[in-house]
Amino acid sequence: MGSSCKTNEIMYTYIQSRFYRAPEIILGVEYTAAIDMWSFGCILCELYTGQPAFPGQDENEQIGMFVEMLGLPPKSLIDRAKRKKFFDADGHLKPATSGRSYKANNKSVKGHLMCKDKNFIDLVEKCLEWEPSRRIRPSEALLHKWILDALPTEVRTQHI
Repeated sequence: MGSSCKTNEIMYTYIQSRFYRAPEIILGVEYTAAIDMWSFGCILCELYTGQPAFPGQDENEQIGMFVEMLGLPPKSLIDRAKRKKFFDADGHLKPATSGRSYKANNKSVKGHLMCKDKNFIDLVEKCLEWEPSRRIRPSEALLHKWILDALPTEVRTQHI
């Protein structure tokens, strides 16, 4: 989170470490503090599994890994992208430069985590939402059941 986004600062074109980089950064879509919630989701995955969720060698592989776990991005996101080179005119993923192919929805967050805690999976899925405007906000995450259940009862009742 060392390069987290401050809403009142200059927007940069190169931001976030690759394994935690939000899709809008790679695609060249104007970004907001929602990039930090994407990074948070990646960090939760890594803390749980011990491995990065999206360890791509370059941005092509990153996008491929996103598609493999999350499916294709909404066309509206691709339409707003300045860097559409990852997708063909129909919105399908082009082959990665490494030659590796990625199949949409070949994996899932639940399958990646191999976790039975449905509340944890739900939080991670809400962080790893393609569309930034649909991604969980920090204030919502603080009230998420997985977070609240981890708090001692006396603290939890103060925040509800």
